[in-house]
Amino acid sequence: MHMGKVKWKKFTTGLAVAHAGDGSDPRQFSSVNMAAVGYPKWRLNQFKYRGKNISVRRRQRIAFSLELRKAKKDEQAFKRRNITYLSPYPDSKNTTKEVRLTMDEIIIGINDSDFEVCFEATREIRKMLSQENNPPLEMVAESGVIPRLVEFLRVSQHPYLQFEAAWALTNIASGTSVQVGAVVKGGAIPPLLELLSFPSTMVCEQAVWALGNIAGDGPEFRDTVISSNIIPRLSALVSSPISITFLRNITWTLSNLCRYRNPPPPENAVKQMLPILSHLLQHEDDEILSDTCWALSYLTEGCTKHTALVIKTGVLPRLVELMTSSELSVVTPSLRTMGNIVSGTDDQTQMAINAGMLKVMAKLLQHPRSSVQQEATWTLSNVAAGSRCQIQELITHDLLPSLVTLLRHGQYKVQEEVVWMLSNFTLEASADQLFQLVHVGFLGPLLNLLSFPDERMSLTILDIVSSILQAAQKQSDRESLCLLIEELGGVDRLKALQLHNSWDISWAAEDLLEEYFSETIKPMWIKKLLYARQYATMQELLKGRPKMVFIFLADN
Repeated sequence: MHMGKVKWKKFTTGLAVAHAGDGSDPRQFSSVNMAAVGYPKWRLNQFKYRGKNISVRRRQRIAFSLELRKAKKDEQAFKRRNITYLSPYPDSKNTTKEVRLTMDEIIIGINDSDFEVCFEATREIRKMLSQENNPPLEMVAESGVIPRLVEFLRVSQHPYLQFEAAWALTNIASGTSVQVGAVVKGGAIPPLLELLSFPSTMVCEQAVWALGNIAGDGPEFRDTVISSNIIPRLSALVSSPISITFLRNITWTLSNLCRYRNPPPPENAVKQMLPILSHLLQHEDDEILSDTCWALSYLTEGCTKHTALVIKTGVLPRLVELMTSSELSVVTPSLRTMGNIVSGTDDQTQMAINAGMLKVMAKLLQHPRSSVQQEATWTLSNVAAGSRCQIQELITHDLLPSLVTLLRHGQYKVQEEVVWMLSNFTLEASADQLFQLVHVGFLGPLLNLLSFPDERMSLTILDIVSSILQAAQKQSDRESLCLLIEELGGVDRLKALQLHNSWDISWAAEDLLEEYFSETIKPMWIKKLLYARQYATMQELLKGRPKMVFIFLADN
């Protein structure tokens, strides 16, 4: 964010502090505690969440978790290409997957008046687009055949031609947004929708698949498909006797209708889909359960209104049950959905707890897959950001020891989530609850992580330690806690951080040493300045903390 012109403003102590000139509190420009120079309370508002209400903190936590997951967007495919080569026709004479015609010959054939010739040309297009590697989607999309393929969707007297045309359009719609747009502009959605009522299951299923690919491209085409009144037709199909593969395709298409949050799907559409999803959640097929849970995870991602609608359907107990599944493809989206729900309001979090969510979390924290451990810890961090009673639930369900194990032995991304959980925990926790963190053994592995190069994590850890020390001071337990921190090597780590390249970290470490361990900071600052002079001019140093430079030099 642009801070505007920076100027210097002096306070009564004579300390120069950077001020943005925008009317904001100049103390907010720095992210460190000024306790050493007369501002001991400022530090509470300097770290990422201190001084901010819970709703703001949760929104930022959700944004951070979404950032962590950018690399996971392919956990559920949003587009699928049909690459089957087996002919669906019992009397077919041509079962080979090789394309026998050139593109020019295909274009001539597809525009022929004889539907048998059109069928052969359309099948050749489908074969081209069903190549497993590098299908010529762009070439076909730009060849001008899409409007003709759309026409074939309405040739009801030739269902095999309809099927081949729908299959070809499905694969074109598995491509880029430009290619999907060409299918939509070619007028494919209305005839595809009509095919959902077609007596041929083969044709109907392929039409569902094509519409699922179109909806999966983004919120614009998703809403276009929704506005075509697709949901009642899908509901009718779910209620009819269809094959398991067809039901899987319908479920996946429904999940694409739930995708994307900017903007989220219309509320009326969500209300139409939820009874269907609730019904599908009772199925025993893992693929159907997986896609249903993904659909619910999309609906609960950052939208408290949609989350409330999901909870109202009564699916929470079933989601808790699915979190214990032996199939990773089911565990991941069910856990993600529950994590999204507890990132909502405190009431929504409590409903998840009441449904028994915390009873299964210990098993998930011990899951052999680190991705599940990370998701489970993220879920608990959102519970920890709730009320004091909800924090107590974490203690009552004996989840803290498992988190200590992950902090000590887990992969780095899992450790990072545990640190976030602890940061959230300290926001509303009572002194007794904070002491529970010490009693179960968090301090040792937490202090060890101060040696990691992640500056954001280091600042968060220092904030957590500060919160625990403040609570100990209020309870007159400061001396014993300080002794424990020193025995765990914490004081040595804090001293080492005084020479950290980040001014924020070095200031925070010195603040803790000065406040709780009676350490003098001035000699360390002199060393800091000497190291810094190797890499920066004096003018650059003066841009940081000029008055402090003069104070240190004058006193020494």
